[in-house]
Amino acid sequence: MLRTITIGTTVSVQGIFVRDMPDGRVSVKVDKEVYVGKPITAKN
Repeated sequence: MLRTITIGTTVSVQGIFVRDMPDGRVSVKVDKEVYVGKPITAKN
């Protein structure tokens, strides 16, 4: 499943979901790198 996260205030990363972190952040994998950041939620 693809997830989008923010790293800092302006950088967004979209990748394959890896896992939820205990502090509410999410980790995603892009190629061989794993990034951790705050998930972007959909606005309805």
